[in-house]
Amino acid sequence: MPARPEPIADRYSAWRLLTESLSGNRGWKPAWRKPEPKPAYDVIIVGGGGHGLATAHYLASVHGITNVAVVEKGPIGLGNAGRNTTIVRSNYGLPSNTRFYEWSLKLWEGLEQDLNYNVMMSQRGVLNLFHSDSQRDATARRGNSMRLQGVDAELLDREQVRAMAPFIAMDNPMFPIFGGLLQRRGGTARHDAVVWGFARAADRRGVDIIEHCEVTGIRREGGRVIGVETTRGFIGAKKVGVAVAGNTSRLATMAGLKLPVESHLLQAFVSEAIKPMIDSVVTFGAGHFYISQSDKGGLVFGGDLDGYNSYSQRGNLPLVEHLMGAAVSMIPSMSRLRVLRQWAGIMDMTMDSSPFICKTPIDGLYFNGGWCYGGFKATPGSGWCFAHTIANDAPHAFNADLTIERFRDGRMIDERGAGPNPWAQ
Repeated sequence: MPARPEPIADRYSAWRLLTESLSGNRGWKPAWRKPEPKPAYDVIIVGGGGHGLATAHYLASVHGITNVAVVEKGPIGLGNAGRNTTIVRSNYGLPSNTRFYEWSLKLWEGLEQDLNYNVMMSQRGVLNLFHSDSQRDATARRGNSMRLQGVDAELLDREQVRAMAPFIAMDNPMFPIFGGLLQRRGGTARHDAVVWGFARAADRRGVDIIEHCEVTGIRREGGRVIGVETTRGFIGAKKVGVAVAGNTSRLATMAGLKLPVESHLLQAFVSEAIKPMIDSVVTFGAGHFYISQSDKGGLVFGGDLDGYNSYSQRGNLPLVEHLMGAAVSMIPSMSRLRVLRQWAGIMDMTMDSSPFICKTPIDGLYFNGGWCYGGFKATPGSGWCFAHTIANDAPHAFNADLTIERFRDGRMIDERGAGPNPWAQ
């Protein structure tokens, strides 16, 4: 069945905004429908976050598969899609990751036109600082690897960093800044808008988005998946794709699979609003800390995992202390700010800090997970590759290496070089 184009009357535009304002705004429609589940679909996507909705959108828009349902246990976008620091980049060092994330960044660059929705993409640049000669060498290697694969990268010296980010403590006795690696095409996007944009675009092409529909089991017959058990009854499907962030291992268990992932918490914070101060994304090389400034003026920052397995979405105080110390070490003026709110996402941590988008040993069952710290930035690329894999029952070149079999075969994609310890990634 060909993809259903979006009706002209439903498109957002300056002209539409003007005409609606003159008619009392009576012509606006809900961004997506609230359908009842049908008895069966060609494809069911489990997970109504950015990755699941993007998969549904690309199944419909690229592959013409519109008899699709996205099922989510609550309202869409309340999982990790709404619990991140909104950073977008492709500055990875290993070819398997760089190819994938660069394709994702290219999709980000045209996403607003594709979705007819403002996702507030801001290519303000991502700057990674380094503090020693050895870090400079490692950073230069990563930058050279990126450039060999056609990805933009610039190695900045101390004075260039000082000119770009004068708020940084360049001469901290413990953590002096030697320079940084800059990817100018990186930046941020609005996480809620990304979810809403993909949901609206998928819905306009006939995809059913079924909220408050928790999956309680994956039904198999003769070694093949035939549908999912939910709190709203059984829903049949020829194919089932799972994209549930930190709950991947739970869904895998329902299918009788054991995946090499652990679920950990990753905290993030927002400060009170201040005048424009940080016009890029900056990461601290002396500790895992990253920061940007939102359009509302708040500083958005995060860092390491809490270091223990949990599904709580809260986090612990020792990590808060660690992050605040890193923040003040890099930007001393932050000591005068108050933190307004905090949250934690549940991260699927793999053994090599890289994801998987692949078929499983069960016919008709596909998994998308293990995103570690890279889930949000991967959203369009993940959906595009997952849709290709489901539609063709085979991976695209961009995700051909991102399989679960690599853990069995010892073909790790160890981006951070931290070894087979999820808590260390």
